[in-house]
Amino acid sequence: MSSRARRSLPALLFLALAACGDVEDPPGRVLDRAPAAPRSLKVPEAPETVQAAAQASKDQDEPGHGAKIASIAMRTWIYVAPNDRSTKLGYLRAGAVVDRAERSAGTKGCEGGWYRIAPRGYVCVGKGATLALDHQVVSAAVRGPDRKAETPYSYVISRSPPPHLYFRLPTEGDQRRVEGATIRTHVALSTVPDVPLSPVPDFLLQGRDLQKPYGSVEPLRYTVHAGRAKEASAFGLITSFQWTNRTFGLTTELDLIPLDRTKPAKISEMRGVVVDKPGIPGIVITYGAAKLVPDSVGNMVQRGTVPWRSGWILTGKQMGGEGGLWETTEGFWLPGEALAIAQPHEDPVGHARAGKKWIEVSIKRQMLIAYEGTRPVFATLVSSGRGGMSDPEKTTATIRGIFYVHAKHVSGTMDGEEGSDSFDLRDVPYIQYFHEGYALHGAYWHDEFGKPRSHGCVNLAPADAHWLFEWTDPVVPPEWHGAVNMEGGTLIWTHG
Repeated sequence: MSSRARRSLPALLFLALAACGDVEDPPGRVLDRAPAAPRSLKVPEAPETVQAAAQASKDQDEPGHGAKIASIAMRTWIYVAPNDRSTKLGYLRAGAVVDRAERSAGTKGCEGGWYRIAPRGYVCVGKGATLALDHQVVSAAVRGPDRKAETPYSYVISRSPPPHLYFRLPTEGDQRRVEGATIRTHVALSTVPDVPLSPVPDFLLQGRDLQKPYGSVEPLRYTVHAGRAKEASAFGLITSFQWTNRTFGLTTELDLIPLDRTKPAKISEMRGVVVDKPGIPGIVITYGAAKLVPDSVGNMVQRGTVPWRSGWILTGKQMGGEGGLWETTEGFWLPGEALAIAQPHEDPVGHARAGKKWIEVSIKRQMLIAYEGTRPVFATLVSSGRGGMSDPEKTTATIRGIFYVHAKHVSGTMDGEEGSDSFDLRDVPYIQYFHEGYALHGAYWHDEFGKPRSHGCVNLAPADAHWLFEWTDPVVPPEWHGAVNMEGGTLIWTHG
């Protein structure tokens, strides 16, 4: 008899018995067998026990119960479903640690398993993510971007020649061999950027190599370094520290650079005006603008000056027409010729009347105004494309029209589009794409806001880019580095 046949017999016997019902003795025959034991009655579980078991099972499929997952890639993609062919929602950056479900949602196309993460979406354990929170990339990344800060990282720009990219802590001998005999002279004459210092990461003190996060370019490696950075490079630093009487910085791509080979990025002090009371936003665009107050007989008397590019809320009261004097909600007056004054509009598609958030960018006025309905809530100066009002298809002009924010990134490299002439810029902060390669974003490499300056994007002072990034919809979850394929993104209207 085959093994299949042997396995089938118990099943056939069970079916036969089930079809026949209870077994009875034939008439006149007494069976020599023990009386049948009474059937045991299954006591139903209490409803609260069943509910608790169901909840415990459900909890294993939802994040927020202590289990974590970490990113070990420059972009660990988050999908709407446990399937890499489903829509991408966003991504985590190397070093990010987020809440996850306790059990996998399956292994389709992902050998390590798909896990639901907070607040939504699924991540694949493999090249991009790990359940091992002590993974060397996670340990080396030290910390992520500071979402509460006006810039997510500290920024430096390379000198010439640019710094070497070390992948472990170099000894003094290593540095002399790699950088040459003039290293000490160079160090003595250089000004080290003023960056916050932390202890040397334990990961590096253990003598371990910095592993490149998955998805970054893996350069040719020498004994302790991977060559030099590109000329005119800029870097976001996740930490910096003292080592062998030099200051080193750790970049977001896990390269270790001596900071005496760099100079600090001069972050603009420009701040837009938050309109927290009824009024019209205005920004001072001249130096030494007079601060005027009426005296006892109504004559205007100067009481000092207001800072260049400071923002004020205007009541709408004027003297002498638009070019005359404007009253502020602080009680003093400013000359209209010293101000960039918002001219509130309604958007062409009715967001204002519907009470929604939206943003207006005036290319001619180099001004951005954020609205909630018809009420301005924020205004600042920008730098749009150098091409002004010319054809964006043929020049560096900013595209004009009605668009919606469709992707947001805490920071990113913008493929040279915003290369500020020859700079190789990394970690451009607070990017919001609204049409193809056009975006609102912070610029840490110039301070010419109020003038056309970009290659087509709308440049903002980093503080203003940060404010807008956190204000626009939808919000990027705190641990995520970016959100894509967004629906319901804030409207952007760019015009003359």
